[in-house]
Amino acid sequence: MASDFRLKDQLPDITERIVTTYDELGTINHLDHCPLPSLQEVVAAIDDLTEIIYPGYRRREGLHRGNISYYVGDLIDRLHDRLTSQIGRALRHEAGATSDCDGNADYEALGQAKTLQFLGQLPELRRTLATDVQAAYDGDPACKNLDEVIFCYPGLEAITIYRLAHVLYKLDIPFIPRMMTEWAHNRTGIDIHPGATIGNFFFIDHGTGVVIGQTCEIGERVKIYQGVTLGALSFPTDGDGELVRGLKRHPTIEDRVVIYANATILGGKTTIGQDAVIGSNVWLTSSVDPHTTVLLEKPKLKMRSEDPDELRPELQFQI
Repeated sequence: MASDFRLKDQLPDITERIVTTYDELGTINHLDHCPLPSLQEVVAAIDDLTEIIYPGYRRREGLHRGNISYYVGDLIDRLHDRLTSQIGRALRHEAGATSDCDGNADYEALGQAKTLQFLGQLPELRRTLATDVQAAYDGDPACKNLDEVIFCYPGLEAITIYRLAHVLYKLDIPFIPRMMTEWAHNRTGIDIHPGATIGNFFFIDHGTGVVIGQTCEIGERVKIYQGVTLGALSFPTDGDGELVRGLKRHPTIEDRVVIYANATILGGKTTIGQDAVIGSNVWLTSSVDPHTTVLLEKPKLKMRSEDPDELRPELQFQI
């Protein structure tokens, strides 16, 4: 049955009632202020940055030594303009200058300075990411070559965007680092806070459901599997009941640790020592010594015959 256009007469009233809530609930709308960073522009910057990090794998084909400088130069020029604007917006809002949009020259200049600092770190960032690609290849016997890692592995995508965002985070740029990692989270199912500190040769296998908190410290050659949570044990509050921010709330994972699927490790005082192995489904809130393997006791699996009242003893066994 066709829709009744006469019922559209209700829409102006619905609109007015929605707009009324903008005054009632001013904490969840951003009106009469200077623009915030644009998610669309930030995502476009991520796309350009990954093209620079992994040239020849994504958008542009036919790249070679003769044209790569021109191509990358064009991307860098575009990133300079885009990030200068978006970082300037973020810094202006963080400073509380939300209503004087025309008097924002200082924030644009600061945005440009931060952008140049960020772009200048891309060469070293590529060197770090090359170790992550190698770690994925070395750590997964199903992987045939490094190209497969770059094309196919969501863990590498999440790590790449995290490492880009972490540089911005260390430059004290608000909003944008978190926008980047949450966009990656939405694409990959891997949630890495840009404030986490992660060493070289980092590998996330499979990856869905991984959570790495803001104050995590992860050493070199660490490997983790899907569903791992490196989280906070509790959230301390002050005398007014407000959360105390800035404390170390998440664990430290030392070099060459392996953490298997669905393990949960919590707390800022929790340290997993080097070369330790944490088994699947383990829940830890205390430290583990180096060279230690932590496993759950094997559960007892029981299987019943077709007669639900008859338990077949021969089908009782340990797993």
